[in-house]
Amino acid sequence: MVERGEVDAARVMPHSAHRSRYHAVLGLIGRRLLFAVPVFGVVSFGVFLLAAASPFDPLDQYYGVRMNRASEADLARAREQLGTDDSVFVQFGRWVGGVFTGDLGVSRSFRQPVTEVLAERLPWTVLLCAVGLVLAIALAVTLGVLAAWRQGGWADRLITATGHALEGIPPFVLALLSIAVFSLALGWLPVAGLTDAGAGLSAGQVARHLALPALVLGISQAPWLVLHLRQSMLSSLADEHVTGARARGLGERLVVLRHALPTALLPLITLIGVRVPELVTGAVLVEEVFSWPGAAAAVVQAALAVDFPLLAALTLLAAGTTLLGSLFADVTTALLDPRVATDG
Repeated sequence: MVERGEVDAARVMPHSAHRSRYHAVLGLIGRRLLFAVPVFGVVSFGVFLLAAASPFDPLDQYYGVRMNRASEADLARAREQLGTDDSVFVQFGRWVGGVFTGDLGVSRSFRQPVTEVLAERLPWTVLLCAVGLVLAIALAVTLGVLAAWRQGGWADRLITATGHALEGIPPFVLALLSIAVFSLALGWLPVAGLTDAGAGLSAGQVARHLALPALVLGISQAPWLVLHLRQSMLSSLADEHVTGARARGLGERLVVLRHALPTALLPLITLIGVRVPELVTGAVLVEEVFSWPGAAAAVVQAALAVDFPLLAALTLLAAGTTLLGSLFADVTTALLDPRVATDG
């Protein structure tokens, strides 16, 4: 006969285990956030070292064509004001001091505070990356499930071959091809920019100009997700619980979508977090080709101008996004799969 105390203990244990799991996940988040501090320090200092070794002269971007008419006194005064003659350690120390006070410095290439540059451009990059990622996931789930479901058929062969072919095509090549087809040849979508020339900023204008770059970014990231989900689905379809669902007489559609797909989605979540650096890199290339006014496109201009403050801020944003993507994947996996260790 089971005692009442034993029954109560059995009821309490699952809740206690869940609380312990959440505490372990919170500990994982805390350790990752602490680890991010030295990473940010090393990355930002590395940016200053690389910029200091750059062959480009910051005054070339600052003055432009007027540099040929500037006197030596003017150039010397500009170097003193910009602090370009200071050592890299002095410039880095000055920048770090400003970071702690909320001052990221002034962008030489845009000639405005870095915080203003980020405030103006970062939302457009977030919008592009978010829409592109959603499109990539939608393509992955649709095509990955279809390929696994019809393994060996023409749909599977077509999807797999296309995925492997797209893996080797850089995003800027896809961008140029899409412009040639959808903008120049067919005239369906605009070539570049945020709005048409002379048009005001509106949701319709933004959506129309966003369609092509977001589609290119999504397609450039989709092949790895599609092929990975296809393989996960094939493994999931062979699991015992799926075999048991089929044995109970459930329809094949229900078996695939309700029993096999949830299990196959867990590895996909991890892969999405790992693919975040590639998403950021792809956004830089796509924004540059389509003249999308985002923060990613500013990376190229900041690098050519040896714009220390803006380049450091953008690089830290990219590093932070990468770390957050990895943390998202680990936390989501730990919450969904109790077998995953959280001591990393």
